[in-house]
Amino acid sequence: MKVLVLYDYPPSPGGLATQGDLLYKGLLANGIDAHAVHLESTLEKEWYYKWFQPDIVVGTGYWGHTPQLVLHPQKFGIKAVPWLVADGYIGNYQDVLNSLPLILVTSNWVKEMYVRDGIKGDHIEVLPVGCDTDTFKPYSKNDPKILAVRAALGVEPEQQMILTIGGDAASKGGREVMEALAAAGDQLPEWKYICKVWPQLRTAVQTNSDLELSKLLGISKHVSFHTCIISRQFIPYLISACDIYAAPSRLEGFGMPQIEAGACGKPVIGINAMGMLDTLVHGETALLANVSQKIVVNEVMLGHESGYEENHKVTFDEPRTVDYRASVDDIKDSLIRLMASPELRQQMGIAGRQRVIAQFDYRKVAARFIQIVGERLNIF
Repeated sequence: MKVLVLYDYPPSPGGLATQGDLLYKGLLANGIDAHAVHLESTLEKEWYYKWFQPDIVVGTGYWGHTPQLVLHPQKFGIKAVPWLVADGYIGNYQDVLNSLPLILVTSNWVKEMYVRDGIKGDHIEVLPVGCDTDTFKPYSKNDPKILAVRAALGVEPEQQMILTIGGDAASKGGREVMEALAAAGDQLPEWKYICKVWPQLRTAVQTNSDLELSKLLGISKHVSFHTCIISRQFIPYLISACDIYAAPSRLEGFGMPQIEAGACGKPVIGINAMGMLDTLVHGETALLANVSQKIVVNEVMLGHESGYEENHKVTFDEPRTVDYRASVDDIKDSLIRLMASPELRQQMGIAGRQRVIAQFDYRKVAARFIQIVGERLNIF
């Protein structure tokens, strides 16, 4: 089997790039002849089509990437298998996607969203995102590298560190976490809440709003936002520096950082919805807050990036849920439980790593990909 993998290559630290890169590396580890190329590099993709002649092209993205992941390979007679995430709804390309014999999605919730929006369910297979369990692993709290991370973040030795990583913190449930921390008050030991976000205009606007919220809640001296670029090589140390990984996300088709936190032996606070129903086990590897609110819309405005003219209005037959909100009370209770019990944190961390190794190691995910493609497309 010869496979061409399309993603943000060479990989940036982002989720979709990591998703594609770990599949590529996993295929190589499983003895598959594979190459990687940027999903938007039309000239380089055509070059691979002509000399490498892949049996299939698999690419990571969401439905709006259909032109790059599906239509371009098909133009050259190459079988395309998109590996898709969700962003709350599908606005276009139903006909193209329904013509495919196989679509991969990252969780059962993503599959539900695609089926809801008109994609044939019997053509969809769930393939979770992989994790490099050799890199993401537990470190001693006294490891010099971990001590250095905590010092760089301004976390005192006696403080428990709660961590959230995302493009912005709010989309990962950061505002709900801050409200829960404020509500818990004196019930918590000394703590510091660290939010690692990415430098972009949207993030800057959201971060300013989040910092204002921390001031209104009276917890700003305990909250620290770090807006900077970091490498994938640094993230395992950043996660290992925390005591609790908190991400009760507002929209999450899988939850890669939550999985990576589990691989690092950290307990996770998540939300009892979406992709985290596949990746986390309440009471075993994580504490999942219930959904307190669903944000629904009747229409959206889309443009060229989604295959429409600019300012194209899409009106839904039924309202679409585009965001969730986790229960602040549940998050508060989870924080109180975990911060009061180092034994519980350790127990959940051990269970989390065992689950990631068993189900999400990138080599096992690649092996599952090979099995699915072989069975569905008769490619061996």
